[in-house]
Amino acid sequence: MHTDTLPTALSAALDTLPEPLVAPVSTALERLPAEAVLPADDRILAELPRIWAMSDFAARVCVRDIDVLVDLCDSGDLQQAYPPGGFRDRLQARLAVVDDEAAFHQALRRFREREMLRIAWRDLAGRCELDEVLADLSELADVIIDEALAWLYPRLCAQIGTPRDSAGNAQQMIVLGMGKLGGRELNFSSDIDLIFAFPEPGFTDAANPRANEQFFLRLGRSLIAALDQQTPDGQCFRVDMRLRPYGDSGPLAMSVPAMELYFLEQGREWERYALIKARVVAGDQTSGQALLEMLSPFVYRRYLDYGALESLRSMKAMITREVRRRRLSDNVKLGRGGIREVEFIAQAFQLIRGGQEPSLRQRSLQPVLAYLCEQALIPEHAQQDLTDAYRYLRRIENRIQALHDRQAHDLPTDDVDRARLVLAMGAADWSGLRRELDGWRQRVQGHFDQVFVAPQQEDEAEVTEAPDFADIWHDAVDADVAREILAAAGYSDPASALTLLERFRDGARVRALSEQGRKRLDRLMPMLLAAIQGTDSPDASLNRLLTLLDGIVRRTAYLALLNEHPMAISQLVRLVGSSPWIARYLSAHPMLLDELLDPRSLYAPLSRDALAAEADNRMASADVDDLEQQMEILRQFKQTQVLRVAAADLAGAIPVMLVSDYLTDIAEVILKRVLHLAWRQVSQRYGEPLREDGEVADFGVIAYGKLGSLELGYGSDLDVVFLHDPVPAGSATTGDKPVEPAVFFSRLAQRFIHILNTLTPGGILYEVDTRLRPSGQSGLLTTSFDAFVEYQRGRAWTWEHQALVRARMVVGGGSLRQRFSQLRREVLTRPRRRDELREEVRRMRERMRRELGSGRRDAFDIKQDRGGIADIEFMVQYGTLAGVQQYAGVLRYTDNIRLLDELERAGELTTEQARILADAYRHYRGLVHRLTLQEQSARVAAETVEESRTAVIGVWNALMESGSGTNAEESG
Repeated sequence: MHTDTLPTALSAALDTLPEPLVAPVSTALERLPAEAVLPADDRILAELPRIWAMSDFAARVCVRDIDVLVDLCDSGDLQQAYPPGGFRDRLQARLAVVDDEAAFHQALRRFREREMLRIAWRDLAGRCELDEVLADLSELADVIIDEALAWLYPRLCAQIGTPRDSAGNAQQMIVLGMGKLGGRELNFSSDIDLIFAFPEPGFTDAANPRANEQFFLRLGRSLIAALDQQTPDGQCFRVDMRLRPYGDSGPLAMSVPAMELYFLEQGREWERYALIKARVVAGDQTSGQALLEMLSPFVYRRYLDYGALESLRSMKAMITREVRRRRLSDNVKLGRGGIREVEFIAQAFQLIRGGQEPSLRQRSLQPVLAYLCEQALIPEHAQQDLTDAYRYLRRIENRIQALHDRQAHDLPTDDVDRARLVLAMGAADWSGLRRELDGWRQRVQGHFDQVFVAPQQEDEAEVTEAPDFADIWHDAVDADVAREILAAAGYSDPASALTLLERFRDGARVRALSEQGRKRLDRLMPMLLAAIQGTDSPDASLNRLLTLLDGIVRRTAYLALLNEHPMAISQLVRLVGSSPWIARYLSAHPMLLDELLDPRSLYAPLSRDALAAEADNRMASADVDDLEQQMEILRQFKQTQVLRVAAADLAGAIPVMLVSDYLTDIAEVILKRVLHLAWRQVSQRYGEPLREDGEVADFGVIAYGKLGSLELGYGSDLDVVFLHDPVPAGSATTGDKPVEPAVFFSRLAQRFIHILNTLTPGGILYEVDTRLRPSGQSGLLTTSFDAFVEYQRGRAWTWEHQALVRARMVVGGGSLRQRFSQLRREVLTRPRRRDELREEVRRMRERMRRELGSGRRDAFDIKQDRGGIADIEFMVQYGTLAGVQQYAGVLRYTDNIRLLDELERAGELTTEQARILADAYRHYRGLVHRLTLQEQSARVAAETVEESRTAVIGVWNALMESGSGTNAEESG
C-alpha cells in the first residue's frame, strides 16, 4: 500500500510521529497489499501509526494479516474491556469447529496473536490502565491453558481410557500457575511456570488399563506441546516446568499424596517463596484448591518466621552482587530499585507473618502492600512509593516486551527502539525517560534497604558486598532465579550448571566436612563462581572446577590457600577455563595450586640452566638414600615446570615452537637426574663396571622421535635407546656382589625406567618406549656401543636410519656422546641410490598411512594423514639421507625446522618448498599443542587445514613421486 494513498486520518497521524519512527512505520504500511482493507474507524486509523511506532510486534501482526485488526474493530473488541468470560467465549467458539491436532494448534496460536494485539493496542493507545493489562494477559493465559486441556482430555480418554480414583471417580489434571501467572500479573511476553498434579493414583477404565501416572504424563506432554511448540503460526507461551518437585528430574505430573510427602520431607526454602503465588489456573479447581490448602503450612509457618527474613536478606545480597556482576543498571526487573526488589519486600512480610495473618496470603503484590500499610507494618509513604514505582516499572517492562514480543527486561540500546519506548512512556526524550526511571528506582532501593539491611549493616547498604553467587551456593534462591543468574553469567546450560552445583554441594564429601572445612568451602564457592563468569565457557569451567574441588575438598588446607589468595582463584579459573588438560592436571596434582600464587613465575617458564639449578635445589632437600622421596620431588618438579609452560602457552606469552623447546628441556634435565639416581642405587648394590682401561664404563641415553628432535608435546612419551661402553669379556662389577656388566647395565636401564614410569602419589614422570633399540622388542634392553655400531652398519633397516636422523644422545659422558655422533655421521653419509631410497621411504610412509591414517575425507589426522606431519618428517628424512653426501651440514641438527633450512642450502629443496614445509609444520605443531590442551585428538575437519595440506601434498608429489635427481634440480 503506497503511503500517498493512505486515508486522511492515518496520513495525518503519520506526519506527527517522531522523525526516527516515520521510516519504520512507513515501510510497514508499504508492505500492506494494495488491495488491503483498513479499518473504517477514523479513531483507530489515527492511532495506528503511533501503535505501530511503539510496537514492531503490532505492526508485524497487522502487516501479516490486516483482517485481524479489522475484525477487532468491527467486533468492538478493541474499543471495550471484556466482560467476565470474554476470552473463554471467544476461544471456545474457535475450538468448537476444530477436530484435528494441527488445526487445534493453529487455532490456539491465532487466537493468542489476535488477543495479544488487542491488549497491546489498548495499552499503548491509553484505552486501559495497567491493572486491566496485567489481568487480561493472565486471563488470556488461563483460558488458553484450560481450554487446551479441556480439548485434549476427552481425546486422550477415548484412546487409553478415563483415569479413575479408588472409588471409580473420573480424575482431571490439576494445573498450578506459578510466578507472575499465579499472581495474575503476567508480563506481555512472559513464559509461564506450571506444575502438573492429579488427585490420586489409580488406573484408566480401558480394556487395557494404564496407570494414572502414565495417563497424566501423556496429557501433560500434549498440553505443553499445545502451548509451547513452535509451528508456522508461532507458539502460545514458553512453558517452564522446572519448579515442580525434583525439578527436571522429577515426574512431569505427580499425585497429590506424593506431592504432599515431597514437601513434607524434602521441601526447600526457595520452594516456600515459589508457592506463595501458586494458583490453580486450569483443570480440577476443587482438587487443586485442596492441594494448595494442604501445602499452606509448608509455606506459612505458624510462628513469626524471622528465619525467612535472614534468608531473604541473603537474597538481597545476591541481588546487589548480581547487579554489579551483570552490570544490570538498565534492567528494570533485576537491577537495583527494580521490580524484583519490590516483590521481595512483600514476600518478606508474607513469609514472616503469613502464618499468623491470613490476609497476607495473597498472590498479587499491590494488595499485600496495601495491607502492610493498613497494619502499620510499613509507612504510608513507603507503600505509596512502592506501589507507584511498581506500576511504573511494570508499565515500562510491558512496553519493552511489546516492542518485539520478546521476554526482555533491559532498556533498549538501539536508537529506534529507544525512540519507540520514549513515545510509549510519554517522555520528552531519552534523557527525560532515564531521569524518571532512575527516580523511581532510587525510592525503591531506599525502602528495600530499610527492610533488608540488618541493623549492624545499615551503614553498609550501599557498600559493595561479598563475592557473587553466595545465594545460589547456599540454596537461598529458587531455581528460576539461580538459572537466571547463571544464564546472565554466560552459562549456555544454566539448568545443568545448577544441577552440577547441587550435586557437589549435597554430595557425600561435602557433607562429611568438618565445621571449619565447611566454612572454608562456603567462603570459597561464591568467589570461585564469580570468577568463572569471566571465562569463555562457564559451563565447562564449572564442570572442571567442581571435579577438581571434589578431589581436594577434604584437604581443606587447599581451600584455605585459595581463600587467602584471591589471585590464586583468578589464575585457577583462568587456566581451568581455558584448558581441560590443565584442569585434569591440577586435579591429579593439587599441590600445584601453590604455583598459582605468583603470576610472575606462573607464566615464565625457566631456561635450561635455571631448570637445572631449580631441580638440584629441590633434590638437595631430600635424603640421598630415600629414593621414594626423590622420585616425588622429581615428579613435583616436572609438574610445576609443565604447568608453567602450559600457562604461558595459553596466555600467548611464548611462541608455539618454543613450547616444545621448553618441554624438551624439562625432560632432559629430569633424565639426567634420573640416571644419577638409578646409577647410584644399582652401583651401591653391585659396584660399577669398568672399561678395558680401568675407567668406569659410561652409560648413555639416546633420544629418538620427538625427544630427539626437540619437539616434545604435553603428553609425549620418550623414545629412548640405551648404550654403554664396551667392557672386557668375562669381567664383573667392582662391588661386594659383583655381576656381569651386561646384567648391571640391564638392571640400570630397568631402574631408570622404573623411576620414570612407576605410578606414585605424584603420578609418573614419563612413559618410556624402548622399541627402537636394535632388533626391537626381541633385542637386549641395553646395547654396547660396539654392538650398536655393528648393527647400524650391517643389519639396520632404512627406516632405522631414518629414525637416526632425529637421534641424539641426551644423557651420557663426553666420550660416548662423541662416538655416537661420529657413528651417526658415518651411517647417515653412507652412499645410497636415490631412486631406491625414495621408493623405500615412500612405501614405508604409505604403509603407515594405511595403518594409522584416519581413512576419512571429512577428517584430517594432523600427524598421519596425507599432507600431515609424518609426510613432512619423511621428506626431511629422505632429503637428509639423499643429500648428506653433498652437504654434511644437514647433520648438525635433529629438529625438522632447522633441517629444512639445511636441506634448502643443500639444494634438496627449493626455497619455496622449504618455506611451505616449515610453515605447515609450525602450523600443525601449534594445532597439536592446542588440541592437547583441550584434550582433543589430533584430528580436525579437513577444510580447516586444506591450504597447508594441499601445499604439503604438492611438495610430496614433486619430491617423492618424481624420478631421480635432487628435487631442486628437477624443479629447475
